[in-house]
Amino acid sequence: MSEISEEIVHVNGTPHRVVVFLHGYIDCNEALDRTISGFVSRLDDCAVHLPQAPVPCEIHERKRQWYSMHQFDPDDARKFVPTMRECTKIYNHMAPGFAESFAYLNPYLNRVSARYGLSGKELYLCGFSQGAMLALYAALMHEKPVAGCVSFSGIMAPYTYLCRHYRNSPPVLLIHGDADNLVRFEAMDFTRKKLEKIGCPVSSYVVNGGQHRITEDGLERALDFINGKRL
Repeated sequence: MSEISEEIVHVNGTPHRVVVFLHGYIDCNEALDRTISGFVSRLDDCAVHLPQAPVPCEIHERKRQWYSMHQFDPDDARKFVPTMRECTKIYNHMAPGFAESFAYLNPYLNRVSARYGLSGKELYLCGFSQGAMLALYAALMHEKPVAGCVSFSGIMAPYTYLCRHYRNSPPVLLIHGDADNLVRFEAMDFTRKKLEKIGCPVSSYVVNGGQHRITEDGLERALDFINGKRL
């Protein structure tokens, strides 16, 4: 089984909380670190961990993936099918990929919390794209309740499995660009409805004209969420 052995860590002050931020597909933690540097510097008394996915990317050997997308969607049909129902059906087929990723991410999350003598209640999970999907999965399936989850351009997947087997209903912030061409904007409303159905308090923020990327205004909202400001 794969194991997370690479990470970038920032510690600001004496950590009373931990933020674990997962990079996307065809991506790496170094690129994510550059993108969110301002966000990281403003998290007081916090440890921020950016783990590197242990799986080389099937598209670009120098990049990483949390699980194979092409194993379950070789033609990238999820991006082009006309309806959300067809799109989410494809993501549902990816259940084995999420289970495989969670099997090595969950022990990592426990190790990170234990490093600072903290429990899941002080743990925030964040992610972008594929990393956002895995962050949502892990937040719902972690054996202990987490403090919250922030999804940048993600979707709740595989939703049928999660709706039946979720263990927690943490607060969630969904951030999505209304011009996203890779994970369709409709995914935000779909995810919000499914999360609310299982008891998650959900906030959302639309990046006007936002494409498939992390934006400064989105990071500002994430910072407010983690710092406990009312959204």
